[in-house]
Amino acid sequence: MTSGGSGKVALVTGAGTGIGKAVALALLRADYSVVLLGRRSEPLYEVAKISGAGSRALAVPCDVSQPDAVRAAFDLAQQTFGRLDLLFNNAGVGTPAVPMEELTFEQWQNVVNINLTGSFLCAQQAIRLMKAQSPQGGRIINNGSISAHAPRPNSAPYTATKHAITGLTKSISLDCRKYDIACGQIDIGNAHTELAARMAKGVPQANGEIAIEPLMDVEHVADAVVHMASLPLATNVQFMTIMATKMPFVGRG
Repeated sequence: MTSGGSGKVALVTGAGTGIGKAVALALLRADYSVVLLGRRSEPLYEVAKISGAGSRALAVPCDVSQPDAVRAAFDLAQQTFGRLDLLFNNAGVGTPAVPMEELTFEQWQNVVNINLTGSFLCAQQAIRLMKAQSPQGGRIINNGSISAHAPRPNSAPYTATKHAITGLTKSISLDCRKYDIACGQIDIGNAHTELAARMAKGVPQANGEIAIEPLMDVEHVADAVVHMASLPLATNVQFMTIMATKMPFVGRG
């Protein structure tokens, strides 16, 4: 099957909701064929349906923390579209905002499995495809988060994995550039999704206060990812921070 349009093929993890959904739809509007990965099938099929993209949108239920499931999903992407030009490593989860000593091992492990191991497993399969295809190469964009720079209170598992994503991004960028595989990271702050809606009601700050934080339209994030993806492989946005201008991050808040 041909990929249609631009001929470029993308795979987006966590594509059923939030940032992943917005990015997947933006890529489909930009004439990419898009493989939609996520743990829950219903949201994926809904995104494929509302996109109106027909066969250019392929919904594939997949738990990115499971090596066999990831391998099967990428094999299906290759069988369906013939190649892979872009991976947006976006799937992520957090834990309840409780003191670190109150977290269970299972809560910690779940965040590590999805945020970090899942990104590694998907990148690994993407690299294998991108090295083997002709023309060789492609792009990987990892969703880092503002938490790759600074933690929120009571967020140790999420923050630790997002700091680790930065190391993964740098390693992929170094090790894979000789194969024309570019790797960059987008660090997002307060995009208006269901997950971040609580910011508008007030969230804990570093000084112990509860404060309402501004949000930005998630479509600006989607546009930024499409821009990063649209560059020739000889050019790379290594790190991009996109955030609500007035969120308490830069300086002392």
